[in-house]
Amino acid sequence: MSDGPWVGSWRPHRPRGPIAALYTGPGPKYGLPTSVGFREHDPSRDRAPAFSFGLRVEGRLQERSPGPVYLLPPGTTARGRAGPPAYSIYSRPRNLVPFNTPGPGRYSPERAGRVAFPTAPACSLRSRTQRGAVQQTPGPAAYHLPPMLGPRVVSKTSAPNYSMLGRSTVGAFYQDLCKTPGPCRYCVVDTDVYKHRAPRFTMLARNVLPGDTTTKPGPGAHSPQQVRGDPRGGATGGHGPEPCLTVSPPHRAGPRG
Repeated sequence: MSDGPWVGSWRPHRPRGPIAALYTGPGPKYGLPTSVGFREHDPSRDRAPAFSFGLRVEGRLQERSPGPVYLLPPGTTARGRAGPPAYSIYSRPRNLVPFNTPGPGRYSPERAGRVAFPTAPACSLRSRTQRGAVQQTPGPAAYHLPPMLGPRVVSKTSAPNYSMLGRSTVGAFYQDLCKTPGPCRYCVVDTDVYKHRAPRFTMLARNVLPGDTTTKPGPGAHSPQQVRGDPRGGATGGHGPEPCLTVSPPHRAGPRG
């Protein structure tokens, strides 16, 4: 066992045998082949047959076969054209270009350099690649050591910590009572909510009774000046019959004879 500090309930120690964490490997980089689909299928699994639909070629849409309207040349049989063998004469081929072998004066041994003669190793400096410019190696100031004081020390047991809260303004002598809600801020609950509600009635609008809707003459339609006494009635004394009032039609002027 190691005499190092405890990290919680675990103390660092040297393993008894080699473990995978001591060696640098690619990790869980390799994946199993898929068992779904047709491409890159797992060879240890059965693969069902797969079929695909081909695409329609656009060139065949423009092709139009002439059909049985063309005529074969005369003398054509099922095995070709009938007749004696025919020969054709081709043109004379061009002469082959001779190979130009370089002479002794075409070589430059002084330019061979380290290819033909032993030379010292030479190194060259390349320009910085774009990927290397993006990678920023952290410097010494980028690492943060754990603090040695407080409850977050890794190798020490921390004592209980306490914190002091701020002073509350509720119930204090300096509390601002102006912010207390007044009586008008509370809503009065309707008594029908928690008591028996009395019956309610509504009043309908006044109904119009059916009657005569014809036009009646008003006071201006009468002519009192055209009323006169009837000559057949008497006007003597107060015991006689009442005079009868008749309304004569309006006088119209006519042609004189």
